[in-house]
Amino acid sequence: MTSTTDIETFVSRYAAVWNEPDPARRSAAIAALWGEDGVEFISSADYRGHDAIQARVADAHEQFVATSEFRFVAANDTVHHHDAVTFTLHMVPAAGGEPVWTGVVFALLGNDGQIQRDYQFTGAETTTRAVVTEFLARLAEGKPEQIAELFADAVDWQLDWPAEGHPAVPWIRPRSTRAEVADHFRALDTFHVPEKRSGVAPRILVDGPDAVVLGEIRQTVKATGKAYIARCALRLTIDHGLIIRYHVYEDSLTVAQALSDSDL
Repeated sequence: MTSTTDIETFVSRYAAVWNEPDPARRSAAIAALWGEDGVEFISSADYRGHDAIQARVADAHEQFVATSEFRFVAANDTVHHHDAVTFTLHMVPAAGGEPVWTGVVFALLGNDGQIQRDYQFTGAETTTRAVVTEFLARLAEGKPEQIAELFADAVDWQLDWPAEGHPAVPWIRPRSTRAEVADHFRALDTFHVPEKRSGVAPRILVDGPDAVVLGEIRQTVKATGKAYIARCALRLTIDHGLIIRYHVYEDSLTVAQALSDSDL
C-alpha cells in the first residue's frame, strides 16, 4: 500500500468500520483491515486479535452510533510513509456540528497492507470538548438534574453580576455545589418559557481542560411574554470529565431590563 489512493481508501475503510451497523459486515471489515494478530492500543487498554478488536468496535458502535447520535469521520490530514500512516478521527453529531471526540490514529501496516499495530491517542482537549458539547445539549433540552450531573460536587461558580444581585433575577446568587447548580437551572425555567428557549450554534474554544463558549441567550419572560436576546460568554474548566469552573459573562443589563417592570 503505497499510493495516495490506496491510503485514502484505507482511512475511509477505517472510519467506516466504526459506523457499520451490520455485525457480520463489521466483522468482515475488521478482518480485512487488521492482521490476524493485529493489536489496537488506547491509553488504558490493548485489544489483541480480531475477536478483541471486534468487541471493542461493537461496544463503541452500540454506545455512540447505534443511538443515531454520532458517527465517525476521518479528517483530511493523512500522512504516511513506508509502513506507517497517521490521521485524525472525529466523532461528530449525526445531525452535523462540531466534533465531540477527537483521536489521532497511528497505524503500522504489514506488507499485505493490514494493520499490525494501531495506536489511538487522545488528550485533555478531547474530553473538554466532549463535556462542553454535552453540557450545551442538555442545556438546550432544559433538564436541570441532567445538567447538574455534569458538574463536580464542588464548583467554582461565578456570574458577572454585582455581588448584591438584582431583585428581578433572584436566581443570580452564589452557588458552589452540584445541588445548587440544579436549583439555578430550575429557577431559570420558573421565570422563563422553556418552550421558547432558543439560540444560535455557539462557538467553542478549547485549550487543554479549559473552554470558552461564545453565544447568545434567547429567552421569553413567563410573566410578561417579553422576549430578549443577550450575548454571553462561558468560561468552563473540566477535570476528570466534570465541570469544576463555571463563569458566566453576559449582557446583564438586557436580562435585568427584560425581567423588570420598567426599564432601568
